[in-house]
Amino acid sequence: MADYSYIGSGRVALREIGGTKGLIEVGNCSALSFSVTEETKELKDYTQPGGGTFNEVKRITAVESTMTLHELNATNLARALYGSTTSVTTATVTDEAHADVNVGDFVATTHLATTITNVKKGSTVLTENTDYEVRPSGVVILSGGAIANGDDITITYSKATADIVQALTSSGKEYELVFTGLNEARSGKLTRVTAYRVKVGALASLGLIGDEYAAMEVSGKLLKDTTKIGAGVSQYFKIEVQA
Repeated sequence: MADYSYIGSGRVALREIGGTKGLIEVGNCSALSFSVTEETKELKDYTQPGGGTFNEVKRITAVESTMTLHELNATNLARALYGSTTSVTTATVTDEAHADVNVGDFVATTHLATTITNVKKGSTVLTENTDYEVRPSGVVILSGGAIANGDDITITYSKATADIVQALTSSGKEYELVFTGLNEARSGKLTRVTAYRVKVGALASLGLIGDEYAAMEVSGKLLKDTTKIGAGVSQYFKIEVQA
């Protein structure tokens, strides 16, 4: 008797349905699962005392998918947050204006700042660690310095090359999902799963501070693909297992 035990690892790729790009891998993914929900219709046995089940019908009501992603890149974040992405290239931002600052304020630069060149009040160049303290992508206004409550300042800095994700700017999209896996329990034999239409849901939570590697758990629902036709052909997904 053949042994088809399974311990899986592999790669997940998605392709937006109706889009112009091909399948794109999502990166390191620690979990991928499908779960089937069914509805049961029961006819009780009324012919004799004590009851029982006279007949039963089971119907599939939904097929859910769940993925746990560890690559928090712009593309994955945009998918999970119903967002859009743009890119910013490195450049020098000169005299970026910040109005009505106060002592103790953290003044954030508009873009991610790799180096803050100077901070000015009017035409006066202020002194670091006396008037302000540099923080990642901004400055803190120090007490006892030249900046008073309500002053206007400018900041000159180098902005970083970055990807920007604008969250919650679109509705959920549909994707084709292809998982190509290796079965460790069978010496790396191949398993491939193709889901034709997966409606990806929004990310429930995004942990940004913690002691463990961050993860995004994204759920979705498999929808019927009416273009898949023929006797015995699934309109939801198929599984290929190397013999």
